[in-house]
Amino acid sequence: MGGRIADRLASQGLTLYGPHPPHDPLDAVVVHGDVARTSGQLPRIDGVLTCVGTLGDDVSVEQGAQAAEVCALNALAVLEQALGSLDRVARVLTVTGFVASTPDFHEQPAVVDGASLLLHRVFGEEGRHTRSAIGVAALPRGGAVEIEVTVALRS
Repeated sequence: MGGRIADRLASQGLTLYGPHPPHDPLDAVVVHGDVARTSGQLPRIDGVLTCVGTLGDDVSVEQGAQAAEVCALNALAVLEQALGSLDRVARVLTVTGFVASTPDFHEQPAVVDGASLLLHRVFGEEGRHTRSAIGVAALPRGGAVEIEVTVALRS
């Protein structure tokens, strides 16, 4: 699966670690019209969860931001699988980031920046997006971060 975006990923030394599809009956990506949306992606490399724990307790902001970057790469992997090529992405529309956090942790935006900055690096201006960074008590499998991505597609 080559193309302009695949070349950009390679030139930056970035690896798509997935795809890591969700369990049945969920889909990794839903395409409806000219929009595609991913299911939540955890920070997995080779199927192994790489960042578990809670921000504000046993996971640093830097570790969380790196985990968010891995989540974004995994979102790109499921998009590439569903679309055939990431060149079909016309624009990143929105990123929703969930951060497992202690009640007094308030740096969720700095954590989710890992995903946002990665998408901007990969797609350039088309990678600019709206975003929510949400603190939650817990995430699946003990993951520290989970990222969802919604993109507009080229015709």
